[in-house]
Amino acid sequence: MTFLNVFFMMGSPGGDDGALINLLFLGALFFVFYFFIIRPQSKRQKEIQKKVEEMKKGDKVVTGGGLIGTVNTIDEETVLLEIDSGVKARFQKGSITDVNPGKN
Repeated sequence: MTFLNVFFMMGSPGGDDGALINLLFLGALFFVFYFFIIRPQSKRQKEIQKKVEEMKKGDKVVTGGGLIGTVNTIDEETVLLEIDSGVKARFQKGSITDVNPGKN
């Protein structure tokens, strides 16, 4: 018998113990889901947003499409990146996924 089988069989068949155990199990599942998935992801997004707001000319950045470039100019909502010598492209700030990669 597995742990879950024993866990679900603990309550009496006619009582509310089974419902309480199921409710506690769902609560524990949500707790684990929140602290191991949701919280770290939102923390990472806040860190990236802070890096994007503080980026300056000359910083290396990575875009959502995987392009790596150097910041040339920064506007309100866009960034001009130099991808290769003489090759420049403009990107939305929201498409930047990392600033100064490898320099953590």
